[in-house]
Amino acid sequence: MSVKSPCIDICKFDARTGLCVGCLRTREECKEWKQMKNKHRKKIIDDRAHRAATLKR
Repeated sequence: MSVKSPCIDICKFDARTGLCVGCLRTREECKEWKQMKNKHRKKIIDDRAHRAATLKR
């Protein structure tokens, strides 16, 4: 089963972290999502709490 994209159509990137404030991925991760293996996608999804914490600092 494929890992679903976390995109919520906000697509605004934080200048300090480089993360999208909507889905918490980098621009590069957003661009490469369809070509990524599910293992890498899952790692990005699992890291969302940590990524969200870096946005709030």
